[in-house]
Amino acid sequence: MLKNLDPLLNADVLHALRAMGHGDELVICDANFPGDSVARESVTGKLLRLDGVDAPRAIRAVLSVLPLDTFVDDPALRMEVVGEPDTIPAVQREAQAEVNEAQGREVPFVGIERFAFYARAKKAYCVIATGEQRGYGCFVFKKGVLLAPDAPASKG
Repeated sequence: MLKNLDPLLNADVLHALRAMGHGDELVICDANFPGDSVARESVTGKLLRLDGVDAPRAIRAVLSVLPLDTFVDDPALRMEVVGEPDTIPAVQREAQAEVNEAQGREVPFVGIERFAFYARAKKAYCVIATGEQRGYGCFVFKKGVLLAPDAPASKG
């Protein structure tokens, strides 16, 4: 165990989150998503796992350490319901609440069509599978930056 770190974040997930750079994307997906085959085409080349938790809980853990990109309009994406792009399932409403809480402000999800989501996920830095059994528990997040405060002036 580590202090001030969500216990869901295992070594593989923490390594990937730390290795990501500004603008890199990660996918958090449900149990129905073809995570293994998609992840093989991602930067890490392997599926990372947060088994036994739903997507909103996984999002809470990841966003406890990952800043979202503030230099883009849409740092958080959700997979659209096929044929009903404006429908927001319960899993996505719950995930939205986690994103807003982590960011301390409204950061609305932008919908992305299912096959466009798959294509984007293949280009992601990493794919994290959850135990989410509800459909459409699939999300993309773009990593932002943490800027250090200005260094104190030299006394030299």
